[in-house]
Amino acid sequence: MPSPVHTIIQLSDVHIVGAGEPLHGTQDTVGHLAAALRSVEEAGIPLAALLLSGDLADEGDPRSYGILREAVEPVAERLGVPALYMMGNHDERGALRAGLLNEPGSDAPLYYVHRIGGLRIIVLDSTVPGHHHGELGEEQLEWLREELASPAPEGTILGLHHSPIPSPLPLMDPLGLRSPEKLADVLRGGDVRMVLSGHAHHPAAGAFAGIPAWISGALAYTGDALGPENVTRGLAGSAFTRVDVYPDTVVASSVSLVPAGTEPLYEVGAERSDG
Repeated sequence: MPSPVHTIIQLSDVHIVGAGEPLHGTQDTVGHLAAALRSVEEAGIPLAALLLSGDLADEGDPRSYGILREAVEPVAERLGVPALYMMGNHDERGALRAGLLNEPGSDAPLYYVHRIGGLRIIVLDSTVPGHHHGELGEEQLEWLREELASPAPEGTILGLHHSPIPSPLPLMDPLGLRSPEKLADVLRGGDVRMVLSGHAHHPAAGAFAGIPAWISGALAYTGDALGPENVTRGLAGSAFTRVDVYPDTVVASSVSLVPAGTEPLYEVGAERSDG
């Protein structure tokens, strides 16, 4: 098997609380983030970027972004990779810009391009201030259309917080991305190789405009994708995503956080290939 050309770690739905206390009284989201970053460092694999795909803070508190920055930036520096931050519906644009990007506070949508060799990563802002559903304005869509008019040598990975594919969670219907067909119209015929998102708190895969689409698991807690009908509930459990970019495909793998001290059931070296 060939090695990936680029590997991206996607960390989604961190939900840091401003004072660092547990979310919903039980979930140590700061600890979950630290554990995920520690596992990434310990893996020792070559990385291209850390992509943090929204809901970084639980209530947009400026203190939350300070806590998150203190956790993420030293790891990104040691790994020698950029930390790419994305807006989620629980985030506040001005506080995120000031706390994570060293930019003046602004309510303008946060969307941009980052290039790693021949790979283009496009970050969109699907948030609507004061609301939890997602939308992409005409100005942002036109910017995206113009950007995609010039293909990247190794293609494009597109990230936005609200997924353009459905979730089985009932709550996600009214709180999902509205008018996804507008985004689909822009993406058709372009070089986007995978669409990455979060928001739903459970890993899921699908296709959108003929492009592989992935919803990352959340670091804060897990959305129960097999809960009772018409009930949306959160469960203890954390996950993030490894994205491997190969010359001819892109693979997203969900990575579960396991309790500290858990021993592997088995370990097999790469030299064994008989199953």
